[in-house]
Amino acid sequence: MPSLKEIKTRIASVQSTRKITSAMKMVASSKLHHAQTAIQNMLPYENMLEHILKSFLVSMHDVQTPYDEDNRAIKRVALIVFSSNSSLCGGYNANVIRMMQNAVDDYKKKGVEDILVYPIGRKVMEKATKLGYHVAGDFVELADKPSAAPCAAIAKELADKFAKHEVDKVEMIYHHFKSAGTQILTRSIFLPIDLSTERIGAGNDRDLSSNEVTAKAQAYLRKHGQSEDRQGEEVKPLNDDFIVEPDVESVLSVLIPKQLNLMVYTALLDSNASEHAARMVAMQTATDNADEILKELKLQYNKSRQAAITSEMLDIVGGSVNN
Repeated sequence: MPSLKEIKTRIASVQSTRKITSAMKMVASSKLHHAQTAIQNMLPYENMLEHILKSFLVSMHDVQTPYDEDNRAIKRVALIVFSSNSSLCGGYNANVIRMMQNAVDDYKKKGVEDILVYPIGRKVMEKATKLGYHVAGDFVELADKPSAAPCAAIAKELADKFAKHEVDKVEMIYHHFKSAGTQILTRSIFLPIDLSTERIGAGNDRDLSSNEVTAKAQAYLRKHGQSEDRQGEEVKPLNDDFIVEPDVESVLSVLIPKQLNLMVYTALLDSNASEHAARMVAMQTATDNADEILKELKLQYNKSRQAAITSEMLDIVGGSVNN
């Protein structure tokens, strides 16, 4: 049995660790709030632009763009993979890296060897470099400080490559932020652009009003219908009878790049919010575990202290009887 001094030392150590995990949880909660606000401010524009573009393209049956050629042979593939720069966020990075490896393996089984990776985040960049993948560049700072301009540059570069047949397919791997307690690992097609209208607004199922991660808090929100109300919102249909000025090509040359830019930026914001939510959950779990350990240690300390006092009293009573 450990001595009282050893138990007190361990209690102090666990208390110190608990202070760190609790502080990290509060920092992650604050960052999550800012990330949720950024998504909330961007989503209406992104969803409406997607609706206008897809409705326009579907209604104009004779329109051909260099971004919707889905019947070309796939020989060269690009992957945009989103991760974080730091750890202590549960299985967030490990899941992204695993899906990236699975995607690369799937394409290699199909005979596709030319795979270009755009790693956004230090963790995925280090892993991609270690595995010997062809890395397109360094996008480490973008994971910590989401910005629309670098996302536009990445989207433009890939769109140009796709139009020039330097890349035949582009996919994105990221965490879709659904709520503070739920982040869905997603693998979606970036190019060729999806012209179907069934999925318009399908990604707008986020609960951006709360950063609570406990099971009781999530159950309360479900019971009172807050999450369901948001998921039930639909994009209102638009009039699809377009009069195009000055011409179709000029309109598409502006609309499609804007949509591609927003797709990358939306994935980045989703990934950023998911990282903070995952870290908040991990730190909350660590804090709860520290509380349990402290409870057990204090009980053990009190038992050991009581046993020591009882032993001393028995020694005193035994000494007095002998005298």
